[in-house]
Amino acid sequence: MLPSKEELALTIDEADWSCLRAHLHRGGLILVDDSLDLADTAYKVAADNVEIIQQLVEDGMIGKPSDSKIRTWEEDQHKKFAMLIVSPYVLFQEKMPTFH
Repeated sequence: MLPSKEELALTIDEADWSCLRAHLHRGGLILVDDSLDLADTAYKVAADNVEIIQQLVEDGMIGKPSDSKIRTWEEDQHKKFAMLIVSPYVLFQEKMPTFH
């Protein structure tokens, strides 16, 4: 059964680059633009909403991180990210969510 956007939002966690790097090497790490809602984007991925996801990729809003970003993060392995697992992917953002 597909989790709701609200259920996914509850699973957003914090991770540093050293933890995320392993997912990069297996090809499962997806960077989500900070302007997008992480849980909403994860829901679209989980629902396999191909048209919307394809458009987000084409618009550069989600995708594999660039080599220049990876180099920056390699220099600060303790940088914190917001992350959410939608197997087999790990979606992440540079911004941290505000928890109330």
